[in-house]
Amino acid sequence: MAIAAVGQLCSTASMAGNLAQCRMLALFLPEAADYIGSSPAETISLVRSVQDSEFVLGLQKEAQEANLHINVGIHEPAPNGKVKNTLIWIDDKGVITQRYQKIHLFDVDIKGGPVLKESSSVEKGMEILPPFDSPIGRVGLSICFDLRFPEIALALKRQNAQIITYPSAFTVPTGMAHWETLLRARAIETQSYVIAAAQAGPHNEKRRSYGHSMIVNPWGEVVAKLGDEYEEPQIAYAEIDLALLEKVRREMPLLRRTDVYPEV
Repeated sequence: MAIAAVGQLCSTASMAGNLAQCRMLALFLPEAADYIGSSPAETISLVRSVQDSEFVLGLQKEAQEANLHINVGIHEPAPNGKVKNTLIWIDDKGVITQRYQKIHLFDVDIKGGPVLKESSSVEKGMEILPPFDSPIGRVGLSICFDLRFPEIALALKRQNAQIITYPSAFTVPTGMAHWETLLRARAIETQSYVIAAAQAGPHNEKRRSYGHSMIVNPWGEVVAKLGDEYEEPQIAYAEIDLALLEKVRREMPLLRRTDVYPEV
């Protein structure tokens, strides 16, 4: 049985400081772990290619030295002057072997309330990355707001994903309302492990994240969970039991009626 570790941190605009936090964690790290800017302009100004990012280069070194696989959310330059919100997989040799670009961007503008428009600085992704083999199982990648759209998870399950990731930086109000419910729903409907590493605490004077990183098993049970208070990087562990996954899929068969509705 393999062990998955889900890490929780509070990124700021300091990539060196964020790297120091991530070096205390292992394997599954949150969305935008390299930095979180206080404005769209700062988000764009801080972006670096992976070849020039002290954050990514540091994690690649850690992965190689610790013989560890790391899944982490970062920013990358986009050709249109924006940035890409991407999720990379660094293997135990320190090589980036997978890259997923966030498809659904979080845009909200509530009259008299919060305004957060990810699309003002971020380029949307255009494809679902096929699941890939890893030491803990077959992994499908998605990011944060993608969680609200079951189509991605169902498409990954159809391609035999056993683990689906949702590294995130959920706001506090939406996290309190829907975070755990959505994660458990995605695990139940795909009969997969869901691993959700989360940002937590205040990033700057404008933004705070909900936290509550967790791992959910294919029966919808939360098997590892962290809180929302942030003082230092945290980590939680859970066993990834692929025999349990196969048992759930075998004993609760989900036979889709794709003769009635389209296959996702």
